Amino acid sequence: MVTTPVLALALRDTVDAMLRHDPRAAAVGAAVAALSYALGRYLGSLDYTLVGMLADRIGTLHIRRHVEEQLARLDGLDHLERTDLLDRVTVLRNASWQLNHAPWQAVAAVCDALRLGLLLLLLATVTPWLLLLIGFAAAPLWFDQRGQRSVFAAETDTAEQFRLQRHLFNLATEAAGGKELRVSGAGPSLARRQRHAWDLAVAGRFRARVRAALWTLAGWTVFTVGFTGGLLVLVDLTARGAATVGDLVLAVTVAVTLRNAIQETLTAVSHTVGGRVQVEPLLWLRSYVRATRSRAHASPPARLRDGITLDGVSFTYPGTTRAALSNVSVSLPAGSVVAIVGEYGSGKTTLVKLLTQLYRPDCGRIRVDDLDLGDLSPVAWRARVAAAFQDFGRFHIAFGETVGIGDLSGLSDRARVLAAVDAADSRTLVDRLPDGLDTQLGRQFDGVELSEGQWQRTALARASMRTDPLLFVLDEPTASLDAPSEHHIFERYLARARELADRTGAVTVIVSHRFSTVAGADRILVLHEGRLAEQGTHAELLAADGRYADLYGIQATAYDLSQKG
Repeated sequence: MVTTPVLALALRDTVDAMLRHDPRAAAVGAAVAALSYALGRYLGSLDYTLVGMLADRIGTLHIRRHVEEQLARLDGLDHLERTDLLDRVTVLRNASWQLNHAPWQAVAAVCDALRLGLLLLLLATVTPWLLLLIGFAAAPLWFDQRGQRSVFAAETDTAEQFRLQRHLFNLATEAAGGKELRVSGAGPSLARRQRHAWDLAVAGRFRARVRAALWTLAGWTVFTVGFTGGLLVLVDLTARGAATVGDLVLAVTVAVTLRNAIQETLTAVSHTVGGRVQVEPLLWLRSYVRATRSRAHASPPARLRDGITLDGVSFTYPGTTRAALSNVSVSLPAGSVVAIVGEYGSGKTTLVKLLTQLYRPDCGRIRVDDLDLGDLSPVAWRARVAAAFQDFGRFHIAFGETVGIGDLSGLSDRARVLAAVDAADSRTLVDRLPDGLDTQLGRQFDGVELSEGQWQRTALARASMRTDPLLFVLDEPTASLDAPSEHHIFERYLARARELADRTGAVTVIVSHRFSTVAGADRILVLHEGRLAEQGTHAELLAADGRYADLYGIQATAYDLSQKG
């Protein structure tokens, strides 16, 4: 901060000493000038390195983690489908470094402003007229703020296109869709779509940055006019003998560094202001999480007595007009095994998402014994839910961990993890892995890649980690397994459902499109176009000769034909 003023003063004293023919004073002044210059360069380099390292480390480890923690506090999945939230998350994903760098830049702005003040004070010793440069220096700051607001608005407006191009890029570069893209020859088309989305996003941001650059140019033009006028005043004073040659050297030295000092001050202020602009999405996210987080705090019962009851439940996904569920009323008795069947799109998985509080009904109520599900703390309720979903996660971590996260309290309990593996009939899979439970999954991490059926067994094992659930959900749990494995798994999980019923009165909900596997359920719900068409036991529904009987017959006929073929 003080090295430049010291340098200017030392140079002035050096020149005046030389004109006085005082070599000793000139040598001292030159030495001070050299040391000041070297110290300034060293401190500048050190500051840049340390601030960059700290900003990058904290920005990555703290701010991104904070954003992830805020998103994890959202109670349901519907929040993650809102474009206004996703737009801000997109901005934050690319702004963690700027957010963390802004406080350092605020400190730098104060230091640079003090240095600028010292430089202007030195200029004032030559002539007070040079202080008018302060007014001209304010112009770039004002103009730059206008440009920053334009850039931020463009980043928010184009965030959706950036998400789209990133999604298309991932589709084209990840192994999951590689087979279909190559067989269909759709790769070039996908690349063109990705490029188009990228061009739209970049075009919007480019126009905003051009406007910001024009604002910045206007500001610096104003400053340049004032700066040139100041230099003319200095030349005039020197020509008239109103200042010494040392004063002229001091003024020129300050004038040369003044531009950099003002630019660095304005840059630090600009980054600070830019950080403040970037803070807006973070503050919005915090406010959104606080405003939308459930205030419910009731705890679920330790054991189900009556069961779970749906009363006139309806639900429509955001952004659609067709109801996924419409006026569904049904009782799921405590300790029962309830199967939900129906054609694709009939509302089976939606019903499961409502039971697990991933969504809330648009109307109607869901009761757990005599408690409204909406009054239960989502965290407390989900702590009593075990589930294997149709779109199960493929977590590329150690195999034991990808099972253990089904209940974090037992993550490091290898005995519990192995018990869950046994429940999913997956011990053979573990035995074949090179490092057993410690085997890293995912080829992109130099690990083992599982087949679709093996991933599904892993998801089933994960769902078996909790030993005291009140709701046990199996959403298409065997869709990726062969028929013998499917039959064996269902027998094991029906037995597990009886154990949970005895222990906690748990309701087990099995969603399946294969009717033959759910015949042993206590109650079967048949959904059709979001409505409850029929319910009863397998025998009762066959005897009723309704929709269930028709669908069951179609599947049985198809299976017989496949066996004969």
